[in-house]
Amino acid sequence: MADATVIDDKYIVFELDDEEYAIPVKSVGSIERILPITRVPSTPSYVKGVINLRGVVTPVIDLKEKFKNNPIDFDEQTRIIIVNIEDITVGFIVDSANDVIDINKDQIEPSPETIDTEVTEFIDGVVKMNKRLFILLDLNKVIVDEEIEEMKTMD
Repeated sequence: MADATVIDDKYIVFELDDEEYAIPVKSVGSIERILPITRVPSTPSYVKGVINLRGVVTPVIDLKEKFKNNPIDFDEQTRIIIVNIEDITVGFIVDSANDVIDINKDQIEPSPETIDTEVTEFIDGVVKMNKRLFILLDLNKVIVDEEIEEMKTMD
């Protein structure tokens, strides 16, 4: 019989600069191709603007630029992952969204020292699986309270 404390969670896997990141499926609303983005003045450069997603104005953040100060070059693989954090919806621009994986809580390890220092503050842990390393993001750390308040004014 399985350990009752082990909970399987599904995660969406996406790439930034050939590193694989994962966020919980339960936080993801949809994955979209790049849509026209309307720039919003007086926002940080990683806040690319807003999109009109099926009638809902949604702020969009370039995760690579936020983490590494290196904006994403859009191509056919570029995606916007629509996530729900607290009571806002926001889009994360990523290099590509690959697949969905199952992760058991006991597979999650603390983040090793070798992970980029630019992203360590956003990491919830790492998972090694089939010779791949997945960096699990804590969405509540990726978007901080001040940014949430600012984004609420965009819709």
